[in-house]
Amino acid sequence: MNVYAPALAKAHPFEEQTSAFASDVLNGLSKHPKQLAPKYFYDAAGSELFEQITLLPEYYPTRTELGILRDHGADISAIVPKGSALVEFGAGATTKVRLLLETCAFGAYVPVDISGDFLKAQADALRKDFPGLAVYPVNADFTAAFTLPDAVAAMPKVGFFPGSTLGNFEPHEACAFLRSAREILGRNARMIIGVDLEKNERVLYEAYNDKAGVTARFNLNLLHRINRELGGNFDVSAFTHRAIYNRDRHRIEMYLISRKAQTVRVLGRTFSFRAGESIHTENSYKYSPERFAGLARGSGWIPSHCWSDAAGMFSVHALVASD
Repeated sequence: MNVYAPALAKAHPFEEQTSAFASDVLNGLSKHPKQLAPKYFYDAAGSELFEQITLLPEYYPTRTELGILRDHGADISAIVPKGSALVEFGAGATTKVRLLLETCAFGAYVPVDISGDFLKAQADALRKDFPGLAVYPVNADFTAAFTLPDAVAAMPKVGFFPGSTLGNFEPHEACAFLRSAREILGRNARMIIGVDLEKNERVLYEAYNDKAGVTARFNLNLLHRINRELGGNFDVSAFTHRAIYNRDRHRIEMYLISRKAQTVRVLGRTFSFRAGESIHTENSYKYSPERFAGLARGSGWIPSHCWSDAAGMFSVHALVASD
């Protein structure tokens, strides 16, 4: 037992989510190889950096998905029950959801996100721009079970999961998330979900290794967050960003690589790094439409529609709960 741990714990009274962050960081850095969960990218600074990523010329998913939502807004509206509650899992900036709110007759919007301050700011902006829309933000980890607000209990539910975030999950975790979403949304639910497609490897590599280095800063911000919130002493300059495409597993893999042999302390625990040792921070799986449809069917959903751009870069799927 580390003698400093009780004093540090007393000096840092964590809220429930911070406690989960601390536990996951300590456990992840204790593994071989070391790893950190990508959901912790999105503190306020990380969320802002990700919004910068979405504007980069190399990063195609956001602009391509937006184009699909614009082009097929009427098609989506036709399958959404009027007066539904739109539940967005992992709500970030509201650019995409605004397209749905403008074209579909939703009765309420429930953004769910782990980044509380960012969530509140986005919810406040939506209330001003859509004064007739009831907005009920839920500060929660959308990868775990959570309770929807009582105000939307009687409404039909439509889940929204854009941005290819599903690709961050291992396939079995993606199934678990889809099953959990089905339970949370209830009977006769619908789901609108963005899925990144398999494509030329050079396009993928450049999307995660942008020339401006924004993705590198986004990845490294995870170490800054550990220093800020958990009293870590990471020398962030002693780590570098790396993203590679794993052809066999159909996924981009992101790492933080130690530039030298070093020792880091977090909450009284010591972690040693060899020069060149990695922390695995994210996977981003790419799917074919057929592979994703099979995943959905195995998770309690019936695929009903699939829309894509002309170049076949990205897809948006509509699912119906298989009650």
